Amino acid sequence: QSTGHSQDNNFEMLRISHWAIITRSFTKSVKRPQPLRLYPPKTKYKHSYVHGPSDRPLLGLNVGQVIDEAAEKYGDREGAVFVHQGIRKSFYQLKEEANILAAGLICIGLKRGDRIGIWGPNSYEWLLTQYAAAKAGLVLVNVNPAYQPNELLYCINKVEMAALVTAESFKFQHYYELISSVVPEIEHSSPGEIQSKHAPSLKSVIMISDVEHRGTFKFSDLLLSSSKDLLSQVETVQKKVQFDEPANIQFTSGTTGYPKGATLSHHNIVNNAYLFGFRIGYHEQEHRICLPNPLYHCFGCVAGSLAGPLHGAALIVPSSGFNPEKALEAIHTERCTSLYGTPTMFVDMIHAFDLSNAKFDVSSLSTGAMAGAPCPEELVKGVINKLHMRDFIVMYGMTETSPVSLQCFNSDPPEVKSTTVGYPTEHVEIKIVNEEGEITPINTAGEICVRGHCNMLYYWNDEDKTKEIIAEDRWLKTGDIGVIDENGYGQIVGRVKDMIIRGGENIYPREIEEFLYTHPEVMEAHVRFTF
Repeated sequence: QSTGHSQDNNFEMLRISHWAIITRSFTKSVKRPQPLRLYPPKTKYKHSYVHGPSDRPLLGLNVGQVIDEAAEKYGDREGAVFVHQGIRKSFYQLKEEANILAAGLICIGLKRGDRIGIWGPNSYEWLLTQYAAAKAGLVLVNVNPAYQPNELLYCINKVEMAALVTAESFKFQHYYELISSVVPEIEHSSPGEIQSKHAPSLKSVIMISDVEHRGTFKFSDLLLSSSKDLLSQVETVQKKVQFDEPANIQFTSGTTGYPKGATLSHHNIVNNAYLFGFRIGYHEQEHRICLPNPLYHCFGCVAGSLAGPLHGAALIVPSSGFNPEKALEAIHTERCTSLYGTPTMFVDMIHAFDLSNAKFDVSSLSTGAMAGAPCPEELVKGVINKLHMRDFIVMYGMTETSPVSLQCFNSDPPEVKSTTVGYPTEHVEIKIVNEEGEITPINTAGEICVRGHCNMLYYWNDEDKTKEIIAEDRWLKTGDIGVIDENGYGQIVGRVKDMIIRGGENIYPREIEEFLYTHPEVMEAHVRFTF
């Protein structure tokens, strides 16, 4: 192996000598070249604009085609394990069952372009619905499992949802009761024929349950309703779905008003998952991903359920909701190699590991991903030293960017992972601008803007809000304040709306949080301004 520098894409990579290829005809036992490990470019920047270079082309696939290709490439390799349900599926089984469910969805009258909601905790049925909806040409709408009736009703009407797949219950939520409270007509309707005054678009509710509920289909019955003709229709529809069509609507937090429906295309989420997988190293070996994150969130249903089939990695889901002990147990029993989570989740898992008296063997771990909040130095040390995740990455993004736009390389040293959120994803542009919209010099704070294949199409049925965040030149304003250093790495220092001015100086929450982290007794720090 030798280290070379490509002028075309500025990537530093470990390369296998080309002589191995030339000599293949002279020996019967030539070793196959090892996958290339990605390294950050050596460019030194003067201004806060960075483009993620790449010689890797984007994929022109829809989600259904991704599932088909995974079945063809990886076949009987394990593709998904839902530990709490005792379910194991190969990539081939995932494809076949997704086709069957897609046929069932077409059978109950859903048409290409219809919106179908999924409301519930992590389950195999959630994953299968994601794949099947794509194959049937439907737009999947992720609904927060914690939503209450009025929030659910808002989502249904905002996107004109035609069908809703939902669980029986989760924690204190009993979903049929919640649906009945806003769509009382369901209790007097035949399945697929709901006529609701308050939710006129909603015709079908599909329950993931063994219990019969009035006015609903049973999820299991849809898996029995396919036919040769319906499966042929699935194949026809999937071929017609263009990769620039909407695939997924995910509602934002709604901290500044009603939630907005970020509309992501097949192109958005497929390529985000694909390129994320290379940066984290899924092309280097066969991986098993432990996903304790919720599937309804962009992190779970892109970096989890799509990165897996794109790179032949098994998705291991330990529980219906986050449980640190269950996550560690899944890593132990399933020999997971990669682990996802937010900083808070990793704090909880490390704490549970410390209390377990070496009950859990997590030595199979080598990599993983952390996102959602700053990652302090002590947490980086814990992730590496206690969880064995020497190659884990820190990343940054938002629902509107599908989600990842910046991420570390797995080769980056620990100090980079604790002080930055990484380098732009391949094919993605990042810039920092001041209040006048001008690009700042390096190490100068301003608003982070993103442009590239990751940017959402729009907010569903909300042109005004879309124009507020995406300019005519397709730069997306994140609302986050950050800086870019001379190496092109980004750091988040706060939110535009959280910035305060004191004595002529700009003050950001991250600066105060970083100072609080210097105290040895502080595990977590969050600063919020109230006015």
